[in-house]
Amino acid sequence: MHNALEVRNLCKIYNDFSLDSISFTLPPGYIMGFVGQNGAGKTTTIRLILNMANRTGGEVKIFGSDNIEDELAVKQKLAAVFDEIFFVDVWRVCEVEKVVKGFFGEWDSGQFAAYLKKFKLPSSKKVKDLSRGMKLKLMLAVAMSHNAKLLILDEPTSGLDPVARNELLDILREYISDGEKSVFFSTHITADLEKIADYITLIDNGKMFFTGAKDDLEAYFLIVRGGADDLTDSLKSQLIGLLSNTTGFSGLLLSSKSELLSERLVTEVPTIDEILVRIGKGGMRNE
Repeated sequence: MHNALEVRNLCKIYNDFSLDSISFTLPPGYIMGFVGQNGAGKTTTIRLILNMANRTGGEVKIFGSDNIEDELAVKQKLAAVFDEIFFVDVWRVCEVEKVVKGFFGEWDSGQFAAYLKKFKLPSSKKVKDLSRGMKLKLMLAVAMSHNAKLLILDEPTSGLDPVARNELLDILREYISDGEKSVFFSTHITADLEKIADYITLIDNGKMFFTGAKDDLEAYFLIVRGGADDLTDSLKSQLIGLLSNTTGFSGLLLSSKSELLSERLVTEVPTIDEILVRIGKGGMRNE
């Protein structure tokens, strides 16, 4: 069985930014969280996956097919939902299907109607009159009504309240429940990924920092805390996002460097958010 998404050595060079050798793999039946600070290259990566920008190097395969050589076939297998809705404001919900169904060879009108009912979307309401959460549900209804096997989400939960975000997570869990579909989920709300992601890919300033199972990421790093006198030069050189003052210090450390720790130091398992914050503060890089 082919992987849902394979990205190999993906590169894109701009005048002021470079995406450098990004590689990761998402198998079918799972959800991958894609994280990094604003400007890290997440949206650039997604644009390259969707062939919305010309890549400088590397390759992208979706269920074994090249995203450029087999673009038309590939785009029948995937669906993308962004943080903004692209439907015309004056369209009514019931009119959206008439416009979009012609783009998809396996459009299922019955499935679309079922999603509208399930999501409680009023068919007579205009797009501009929908709430942020209802607009997202409309985009998801379209995305999931043409037998797409890979759902790509780029910051879809931005501006949603906690109830709407939890509803989205439930929708995604159900979407992958058959073991054949996958979700690639870019978001800065890492609490959502703590709940739902099976895999995490983390990029920083256009470079790979980590890719693998979420549990492996949490085991990959330690938060280290100690008194000011406990911060040795060797430990200091390995800490990421070091914070220190006259009373003590804290920083992120690769678990593989745990031999640098003394019994006086306190260690904690970091959250994804803590990892991102520490990486954002700088320090030693994971080369």
